[in-house]
Amino acid sequence: MSLAIRPDRSPLRRFFAVPAMMAALLMGFMGGASALSRVKDLASIEGVRQNQLVGYGIVVGLNGTGDTLNNIPFTRQSLQAMLERLGVNTRGATMRTQNLAAVMVTASLPPFGTQGNRIDITVSSLGDAKSLQGGTLLVTPLLGADGEVYALAQGSVAIAGFSAEGDAAKITRGVPTNGRVPNGAMIEREMAFKMNDMRSLRLSLRNPDFTTSKRIAAAINDFMGADTAEPTDPATVTLQIPARYNGNMIRLVTEIEQLKVEPDQTARVVVDERSGIIVMGRDVRVSTVAIAQGNLTVTITEQPQVSQPAPLSQGQTVVVPRTGVRVDTGDGNKLALVKEGVTLRELVDGLNALGVGPRDLISILQAIKAAGALQADIEVM
Repeated sequence: MSLAIRPDRSPLRRFFAVPAMMAALLMGFMGGASALSRVKDLASIEGVRQNQLVGYGIVVGLNGTGDTLNNIPFTRQSLQAMLERLGVNTRGATMRTQNLAAVMVTASLPPFGTQGNRIDITVSSLGDAKSLQGGTLLVTPLLGADGEVYALAQGSVAIAGFSAEGDAAKITRGVPTNGRVPNGAMIEREMAFKMNDMRSLRLSLRNPDFTTSKRIAAAINDFMGADTAEPTDPATVTLQIPARYNGNMIRLVTEIEQLKVEPDQTARVVVDERSGIIVMGRDVRVSTVAIAQGNLTVTITEQPQVSQPAPLSQGQTVVVPRTGVRVDTGDGNKLALVKEGVTLRELVDGLNALGVGPRDLISILQAIKAAGALQADIEVM
């Protein structure tokens, strides 16, 4: 469980004011019984994964929003090659159409995808097309990393954005040069992967951790009644297939996936200095430390005034600058004490007592870490 602090434009004191009832409810949820997770949610079966496919194709039927053939040579060459395959010779002819666009087509081949099944594809423009709205993707082979064709794509492109313009104004929403074709590709070749022939099973942890891998192995051994699982590293648990499961890996995987394990994690503080977001895990602890924070704020305001000469004085009307300068040294901020071994709630309350914003909290947390008082890793995004 983590607690996130997000920036807000409201006054700092109001931003950090947390109602007592809400805080009690939040910490009651965080401090309750440890949540158990299924092995299915903590690890994946090694070898059971998606495979990336890519292809090059042409989208036709655009309403003048396609590639400019004179500027995009590969689009012109693709059009000529396609027409020649259809028996139309355009060599040496001048083509000015803007109703087609060269695109890259990407897709993910799911594990155990069989011939005839359909998958979604993503279409992205390569040239200077303005929009793919209303276009149709022509037959495009999708290749795997080994260069073999695993699927064929074709269909009408659906885009989430749009673009409209006039003589003096233009509006664009989303990305009109990127779209999807739901069920736009048909699988033609299957990935060879036979689970029933496996003699050992490897579980790959999504969040590698020594303690979690050991707990998963212990849960599997308790269920099997024998020492069949062994954590080989923080990210992998190796399971030797018991004799009663030979030839029936689906049954074994199904039973293992439902086992409940309490995952462990490293105490970590994640900060994003660009957006001012702070996320702290529940295991974050600090040693006794005193914190003071002060800001030097200089505010300069300009209120120019017009000086009007008296009648018949032959003077000139001029603009006289009026500058106001205000300096805030943050004298009201005081020293705050954060005690040793505090919980996450107490740590947040102690930092909030300083009355500073999330961006200042980032600097404070980094300073606490530099002082050796923060028992957690800081990850800066």
